[in-house]
Amino acid sequence: MTLELAFDGFRGEAAAALAVADPAAEARRLLDPASALETLHWGRNYLYRARVESRGGPLEVVVKQFRETGLRARWRRARRGSRGARSWRAARSLAAAGIGTPEPLLFLESAAAADGVSLFVCRHLGGRLEARYLVRARNAGRDREEFPGLRFEVFLDAAAALARRLHDAGIWHRDFSSGNLLVEPGSTPESIAEIVLVDLDRCRVGRAVALGERMRDLARLPLERSEDRARLLAAYFGPESRVPARARLAYELARRVFHGRHRAKNRLRGAWSAARSWLVPRGAHAHIPPPPAGASARDKIVWDRLSDQPHSHAGRLERARIRLADLGDHARSAAALAGALPRIRRSYRELVRARNQAPFPWPGVGVALRPWPDDPPALLAAFDELGVRQALVRLEPWQSGHDDEEALARALAGRGVELTFSLPQTRELVRDPARWRGAIEELGERFTPFGTRFQIGQAINRSKWGVWSYGEYLELASAAAEILRRRGAVELAGPAVIDFEAHATAAAVNRRHPSLRFDALASLLYVDRRGAPESRQLGFDTVDKVTLLAAIAGSSRLVTSRRHWITEVNWPLAEGPHSPAGRKVAVDEATQADYLARFYLLALGSGYAERVFWWQLVAKGYGLVDPEPGGGLRRRPAFRALAELARAIPPGTLCYGPSPGPPGVRCYRFGVDGGEIAAAWSVEGPRRLALAPGSAEVELDGRVRFFPL
Repeated sequence: MTLELAFDGFRGEAAAALAVADPAAEARRLLDPASALETLHWGRNYLYRARVESRGGPLEVVVKQFRETGLRARWRRARRGSRGARSWRAARSLAAAGIGTPEPLLFLESAAAADGVSLFVCRHLGGRLEARYLVRARNAGRDREEFPGLRFEVFLDAAAALARRLHDAGIWHRDFSSGNLLVEPGSTPESIAEIVLVDLDRCRVGRAVALGERMRDLARLPLERSEDRARLLAAYFGPESRVPARARLAYELARRVFHGRHRAKNRLRGAWSAARSWLVPRGAHAHIPPPPAGASARDKIVWDRLSDQPHSHAGRLERARIRLADLGDHARSAAALAGALPRIRRSYRELVRARNQAPFPWPGVGVALRPWPDDPPALLAAFDELGVRQALVRLEPWQSGHDDEEALARALAGRGVELTFSLPQTRELVRDPARWRGAIEELGERFTPFGTRFQIGQAINRSKWGVWSYGEYLELASAAAEILRRRGAVELAGPAVIDFEAHATAAAVNRRHPSLRFDALASLLYVDRRGAPESRQLGFDTVDKVTLLAAIAGSSRLVTSRRHWITEVNWPLAEGPHSPAGRKVAVDEATQADYLARFYLLALGSGYAERVFWWQLVAKGYGLVDPEPGGGLRRRPAFRALAELARAIPPGTLCYGPSPGPPGVRCYRFGVDGGEIAAAWSVEGPRRLALAPGSAEVELDGRVRFFPL
């Protein structure tokens, strides 16, 4: 029994098993990627796990959202229906035939074919193994080692039997790959409880499946061993039958064609993507709004509410034309950089020689945060539990009200927390200097009672933040500086270049300006694209990067000292639209925690970073705390790592810097309570280290550990 749905230009069906009071409202909620508890895949289509509050209790579901916007996709949809509808029909056909697949619960599609959005929702099956990992291990000769509870031969026989039942039921899957087989192992290595099929939108149902089509399904399993391929065919045709010669020929031909085409497509994909990015503006995720009607290329910027940052709809060719139009301003920046290089080089060499020559007071760790209107006390409880004494609060000048930010700042200041405020810009504010000045006037008056440190600007080397030239930024920053300095003894930092782009930082702070001066250099030092914080980029590791930025500050025209604040850093998680960076740089939660502690020790332990703030406390995709659907705030491993660091090394602790050690081992010493502790880790796998002469060796890995000396 199913229920037909129709709302807001969408139509679909819901199964009785969904069991919710308002299926249309639930479908509308699931259509929003913000409902995701966990991202399973984020690319051309979106796949995420969500939770439905059904009448029978919480129900875990998997949502697959299809984007059928290209000409070919729309043509296919017109012929065979949307991919969401095809998945729904195929899942019901498989269930009717007794073939394992997650229970279908809902499908939804836009009524307008040109829209190209459809949705398929099924029950989530936990504890299943994607067969791709088993097949990869088998091809590498490690299946017995990695999967001792499951014999590969047993899986292969079960997969062949599943394919035979599927085909005999008149269903051609057309993507019978190892990634679409979910395996539930049995009680012994000789048994399998169940294999289920997923990714059904390509299925052809209700027709006789020809031999060639059957072999094309089997050929998608990437079996590199000839004996495995022979066993698959033998199991498919049954122990009482011989494999027909024409079946062997059809299978081998299909296998060579499919895997050869797959390899060729991968080789061409990179070149085509690069060329296409110049010819066609990049697409946007479904939750990102379209650009304003009639907007120029400079102004095609909208806000991405899930990753909490802007998104530019301008294509690469459009951006290149703007750069050419602003060539005069860029030439002035290039000249400023060229003139500053000798000074920067001398300053950098001096700082490298002076590095770690004398102990210095540890400045303490910081965290950035925004209000959490859903539960302000829970946010403050998490902050108190973290134990840091420095906080950066981002104020968004484009907002119409700042009551939540003021309440947060008041609560933090009342706890004796040292506050820094960040003042980012948008394209609208760059275009409207009067509105920018008015916003800064209001924010300065409201927030200087709670803190006197301000970062002016945000990611000025990324046009999506609204700044197309450094000349634009300098005008913006000088207006803000003039207003804020009227409030008394404030400290101002800029220019907030994002990522390690030292040339951009040096160019911006060496432009001539009659009145603008910064008290400290601010940088958003994201190094996630290089992996671990010890990794090198252009020959610089984290310590060298921090040293170079301090050298730029100390030798610049616009910064009055070599003081340096790192106002944002994080390592993004693989959480789809909430992650601020791509999948290639995403890490898991345990790795994020390790990298966090190591970055703080490397950056602050250099002696050339005065502040470091993790962006941010509560956020999906990268935050220390994961907001859960029910309103709870789950502490991630990175939260515990930062809390441990703040507890072990309080501000003012004497830092002796790094100690020499074997290759791949890092060790920093600190004076605490009349004694010493060491913070140590390994970047090259497990290592053993004696922290002091005659002491027992300790075991080290990628996690920072603290030891008394």
